[in-house]
Amino acid sequence: MRGVCVVGTAMSRFGKMSESARESMTMTSMKAIEDAGLSPGDIGAAFYSNAFGVAERQLHIGPLINSALGIGDRPSIAIESACSSSSAAINEAYAHIAAGLEDICLVAGGEKLSHLSTMEATTYFAMGSDYTYEASNGVTFPGLYASMAVAHMNRYGTTQEMLASVAIKNHSNALLNPLAHLRKKLTMEAYKESPVVAYPLHLYDCCPFSDGSAAVVLASEEKARELKDEIVRIEASERAGTAATLQDRRDMTGIEGAAVASKRAFARAGMDAAEVDVAEVHDCFTIAEIMAIEDIGFFRKGEGGRASVEGETAIGGRIPVNPSGGLKGKGHPVSATGAAQFHELYEQLLGKAGRRQVDGAEVALAHNIGATGGSCTVHILRRRR
Repeated sequence: MRGVCVVGTAMSRFGKMSESARESMTMTSMKAIEDAGLSPGDIGAAFYSNAFGVAERQLHIGPLINSALGIGDRPSIAIESACSSSSAAINEAYAHIAAGLEDICLVAGGEKLSHLSTMEATTYFAMGSDYTYEASNGVTFPGLYASMAVAHMNRYGTTQEMLASVAIKNHSNALLNPLAHLRKKLTMEAYKESPVVAYPLHLYDCCPFSDGSAAVVLASEEKARELKDEIVRIEASERAGTAATLQDRRDMTGIEGAAVASKRAFARAGMDAAEVDVAEVHDCFTIAEIMAIEDIGFFRKGEGGRASVEGETAIGGRIPVNPSGGLKGKGHPVSATGAAQFHELYEQLLGKAGRRQVDGAEVALAHNIGATGGSCTVHILRRRR
């Protein structure tokens, strides 16, 4: 297998946008290509994610974006894996380059949901669960993650204050990110006064519906060294799954696929969790971040909440988690999230993250899951000179 590197990234401002997902993804793709020092003609294949394209009455988005980039003759494919769609697309592009099928690939993901009502958007999101047994019986994602939160509380003594600490930290980080959706300071008082969405989850435990896009350009290590003085190499790209519905799981206090993918990634990279300097994890709800940092191995099971309260996951802490603001503060345009994590970590590893920069970051980890964890992707990145 050949080495694979990140050579360019870009993301739009997350929040509410006037353009379509297709238009946003095209513009962001062009910015990522330019960031790589390339032109569209250098792209060998493209991998796109737009899970809720049907909300804009547009499927088969790949040829449209390629045509707008002037490379309508290049192959493209759309990849849907719920909230982990673009990280699954990165995994596919990685495999193509590692296998020698392509030298340079483009990955982009994007969504637009702001033109929908809350009920319509919630219905689309619920389609990522088991519609027959979960969504059609009235269970939405806040309810499913609330069930996991209660299980974690009952087993490990996780508290409301621990959940709140994740939200407060990620809002603080988002204030430092000019592209974040929720650039708003959050206090414990405001958190506690916010309405309960699904016990024990309050409004501020939940990530927002966001519009936006993100793109990544990958290249073989040989090509990357021709383009860049410093390279960011993908040391591991691993995926795993979890039983799709909560009632079929052996344990609801973690996500098995995330733990498996993390273990495989560390083995592939020849390192362990203690060597990671910065991480972007999937915090669609605050309990999801607590479970993620335990599943990855940053903290022992049951210790994630305590670590969050004590500041171990803050910028400047033992392992900074979600310096971008995460899904909670940066926002969550479903198919853009995995690529947006790469954008943040690429900037962190190159020392370009501004006020949210993690000092001395050399190794980074991206953790992205789909729905309640049925799909899980973990990537490990390292800066190499």
